[in-house]
Amino acid sequence: MDLVDCNIITIIFAWIQKLSEIMFEFDQYLGFLAFLTILTIGFWLMIFLISFIPYWLGGAIIELIQEKREERKARREA
Repeated sequence: MDLVDCNIITIIFAWIQKLSEIMFEFDQYLGFLAFLTILTIGFWLMIFLISFIPYWLGGAIIELIQEKREERKARREA
């Protein structure tokens, strides 16, 4: 082996050692997965509520207007 090969191997070994210091331990990995799961559920719940609540309120308002019209119509006929 010449000097260049030794330097490359040393650099690769140092990089792998540094990578192993950065990587999660198993309990940290599970905590990170739990965090991502909760974040994802919260995101999709927010999207669902943002799309559903205006639909629900719009339907409730339309129904209220129709009930008031029917009530006025019933008063006029009586």
